[in-house]
Amino acid sequence: MATPVEVPRLGESVTSAILLQWLKKDGDTVAKDEPICLLETDKANVDLPSPAAGVIRLSRKVGDTVAIGEAIAQVETAGAPAAATAAKPNPTESMKATATATVPTSPVLPEDMSPAVRVLVQEHKLDPATLLKTAPGGRLTKEFVLSYVQEHQAAANGEKKVEAASPVKVAPPAPPATPPKGAGASEQLSPALNAPPKDFDASGERRVKMTKIRQTIAKRLIQAQQTAAILTTFNEVDLTEVINLRAKFKERFQEVHGVGLGFMSFFSRAVVMALKEFPRINAYLEGEDVVYHQHINLGIAVSTERGLAVPVLHKIENMSFGRIEAEIKRLANAVRDNKLAIEELSGGTFTITNGGVFGSLLSTPILNPPQAAILGMHAIQKRPVAIGDKIEIRPMMYLALSYDHRLVDGRESISFLVRVKQSLEDPTRLMLEI
Repeated sequence: MATPVEVPRLGESVTSAILLQWLKKDGDTVAKDEPICLLETDKANVDLPSPAAGVIRLSRKVGDTVAIGEAIAQVETAGAPAAATAAKPNPTESMKATATATVPTSPVLPEDMSPAVRVLVQEHKLDPATLLKTAPGGRLTKEFVLSYVQEHQAAANGEKKVEAASPVKVAPPAPPATPPKGAGASEQLSPALNAPPKDFDASGERRVKMTKIRQTIAKRLIQAQQTAAILTTFNEVDLTEVINLRAKFKERFQEVHGVGLGFMSFFSRAVVMALKEFPRINAYLEGEDVVYHQHINLGIAVSTERGLAVPVLHKIENMSFGRIEAEIKRLANAVRDNKLAIEELSGGTFTITNGGVFGSLLSTPILNPPQAAILGMHAIQKRPVAIGDKIEIRPMMYLALSYDHRLVDGRESISFLVRVKQSLEDPTRLMLEI
């Protein structure tokens, strides 16, 4: 008996994908829900899990464009090796284990639950409805479920449960390979682009097809320029108080929340407060309608070798500083490790981009359609500024807000940026939400 491996639905607007890499060879043994290949869409790279345990037979090759619903392989389940089905020495025990695995432990499992999360929920007999009440953004992720298992079940069942849960901790991503001695910055950032001379033709050129993600980026940038009346307003912010607050509490913050305290959580909270005051900046135009959002889904631009990705922190207005920092770190790692889920790239209502990490002092960011605005952060630079009647050296940053002038007026955009500035220059406002 063979089970087809079909390309699943990968997002609302995604109709096809490119088979980027097979993680298994033809004839290999696979376990149920084990990743077997990597698909490239115009939004992200996605692991495709095996629908069953058995022996895999490949029918498509790397580089092929595959349609949603198309079968690209099949898993032969009849006579599969014992290892693939996790059989135990005792046949009776094996049958019991199989029966247990096929019976859902919860009455309802969300349709958008990933295979990895589904396995954890069933394995630990968790109630998805209970998990969703505290899940960040109202979505169940593998990291959140693991954290829930360790924090709640271990406390309820004692030390024995702690020992049982500890093996399922997520291993940290492997550090990047050390570049060869003397390698330049371009070689470290994108070694694939530094091809040997033999790869260039007689005229000194080399032609490389754009990736689907790069093609989508190009289309969306042109779309933004052609369909929106983009205008940019600037301001500068004195980050003295944020830097002092961060230096004072960063060690304690790490101890309590298990994640470092960066600058992005301050900017995120400042943006959330300003968007609540100016909701049209969190809206978008659709024909002759202005569509307002009940929640703030903040996109954080992350640069990778494959292009710019914008993972989204859904319902960020409900998140604490600790949760914001943890989510930013998790999403950034997921982007760079090609482990980001499609839904984590969708639904953004406002975006922050930080060119300052590359040394940019000032820029005019382009909108991320259909969003109405985007905030650009830049490098922190010590500059002489007038404080009262004195000249002092302060850590300053230029902020840029690009917005769609069809929807957002100059008064709103300037007031929004001033509100962000005020919150950052006096971070107690962020705590008191004033």
